[in-house]
Amino acid sequence: MTIPNMITVARLLAVPVFAWALLEGRLSAAFFIFLAAGLSDAVDGYLARRWDQHSAFGAWLDPIADKLLMASAYGLLGFLGVLPAWLVLLVIGRDVLIVAAVAAARLQGKALETKPILVSKANTAAQVFLVVLVLADLAFAFAADHVVWAVILVAAALTILSGAAYFNIWMRRMRGVTAP
Repeated sequence: MTIPNMITVARLLAVPVFAWALLEGRLSAAFFIFLAAGLSDAVDGYLARRWDQHSAFGAWLDPIADKLLMASAYGLLGFLGVLPAWLVLLVIGRDVLIVAAVAAARLQGKALETKPILVSKANTAAQVFLVVLVLADLAFAFAADHVVWAVILVAAALTILSGAAYFNIWMRRMRGVTAP
């Protein structure tokens, strides 16, 4: 197993530990676990590129680890009443629709390349930043309510734009159009 894959597995194993810490009110621990897990995604991607250690296993597991971490963070922060339910549904719903679209395309023999697009990268950055900001506010009480709401609106807008962009790509590929 490559080092990037080991980092991805560690991120996957961090998800239940993060959830436990958050639900038990160990907010500083939840903050640092999420922060480390988020940073590990960048590190394993960098190492995979730097050392040319791409693998089918890593390509399969990395997005699963990312989706589980983000879905658990948004789901639990929504359950705890920290994030609005509409945002939780928007974030998780977008990911569910993307996975469903990829599955539908594969069932029809039209495999989709799932490379992230620019708006999706911005969306991921905003979503991760929002969770880090909210957890930091919970753990260290620096009263960032106005900033949190601004980031919520940015994350919501980017989630919608990213979902629409992927839907457009999916529709074009399903019609047989290969150019972006």
